[in-house]
Amino acid sequence: MVAYHTVMAGTDGSTSSLAAVESAARLAAACGAGLVIVCAYLPMRGRELAVAQDQLGPEAYQVVGSAPAEDTLRTAGDRARAQGAADVRTVAVQDEPVPGLLRAARECGADLLVVGNRGLRSLAGRILGSVPADMARKAEIDVLIVHTT
Repeated sequence: MVAYHTVMAGTDGSTSSLAAVESAARLAAACGAGLVIVCAYLPMRGRELAVAQDQLGPEAYQVVGSAPAEDTLRTAGDRARAQGAADVRTVAVQDEPVPGLLRAARECGADLLVVGNRGLRSLAGRILGSVPADMARKAEIDVLIVHTT
């Protein structure tokens, strides 16, 4: 069995991604690995933000500034520690999710990346691409896609 040393989980604050964080935390605790939780965000302001929020509806949390990312990371870190992860770090990355998570994985030396499966089977995911599918295709490390939906 492969022993992981640094597990990284991506979160966007959604219920699905927080469930993936909890799974990553349990795995990190079982392996005695460190856990790095990363939130990629794209800040928008003013009219651009209002239009995006109107069009995205419940998905609008993905386009606000870093303060919500920090709130998301605080929540995710608390949930990870509640699952037994002892060594938890959080990182906010200003970037699109896939390139931001891949860069963060390289920078923190992650050997496993954990994401939720949300978007894998949606029409938007098939047309635009989904974070879990893109991560599995592009990552140079192991990727665990957790069933969260």
